[in-house]
Amino acid sequence: MASQFKFIVNLTDPVFRGRYHGKRKHDDDFTSMLERARAAGVRGMIITGGSLHESQEALDLARAHGLHATVGCHPTRSAEFDKYKGGSGGYLQALDDVLAKNVKGKGPAVAVGECGLDYDRLHFASQEVQQKHFRSQLSLAKKHGLPLFLHSRAAHADFVRILRDEGFGENGGIAAGAKGGVVHSFTGTEQEAKELMDMGFYIGINGCSLKTEENLKVAKSVPLDRLMLETDPEKFQAGKPVKGRNEPTAIGAVAWVLCQLHDVSMQELSEQVWENTVKVFDLQGL
Repeated sequence: MASQFKFIVNLTDPVFRGRYHGKRKHDDDFTSMLERARAAGVRGMIITGGSLHESQEALDLARAHGLHATVGCHPTRSAEFDKYKGGSGGYLQALDDVLAKNVKGKGPAVAVGECGLDYDRLHFASQEVQQKHFRSQLSLAKKHGLPLFLHSRAAHADFVRILRDEGFGENGGIAAGAKGGVVHSFTGTEQEAKELMDMGFYIGINGCSLKTEENLKVAKSVPLDRLMLETDPEKFQAGKPVKGRNEPTAIGAVAWVLCQLHDVSMQELSEQVWENTVKVFDLQGL
């Protein structure tokens, strides 16, 4: 695919190193995966950080391969805050320190996240724990003047309430010092998507966002100028995909569905999504 895209992809997942559920299934094919992605038209990637440790790994990968990364803690991992040797304050400070070292100049850190709420998986972290550490990470976006890479699953009312409480109710929190962001892998309702867009956020669509008729209706309702596309990981050995593993090359399939829903060409869609992503994450070097 010759079109230029900017993708948000989780490349810290061990499946890209050949490990599944802690067991080695095939050789590390990270480099081959990147080559396949470039051949498919991928011109850049933002690697998502899902924890303090994973954020540092994402930054190391981004620096080594000329990519970008986010820094934050996924809601299902938010119990890590209170288990940290320095307590929740120490964990937040560690995230803050990582950001401070990696946002200056051409540093690879371009957003705070993945953070938010996930009430589908409360066995990992309670609502109270998730809400507390979602709020604390919003403070990092304001402090460092960064956009947000957001996660909301079955928690829209609390998600929006906290964003509004923390100054993100209009223009993505620009007045509070932040720079908007995207609610990724969106699976909510059309009304919920509209409310988030009215607050100044973009909507990220991937394969998980296109599974049902309702999902498709929602995806169709998102204007192109508020849309981002993503892949989300779940097998590729050198030269060909590993069955069941979602690679960056899969972005073409997501884009094709959106083209059909919006009745636009691949070129028009890809150019608009590229423009949206470069703008939100300030990727002027691309």
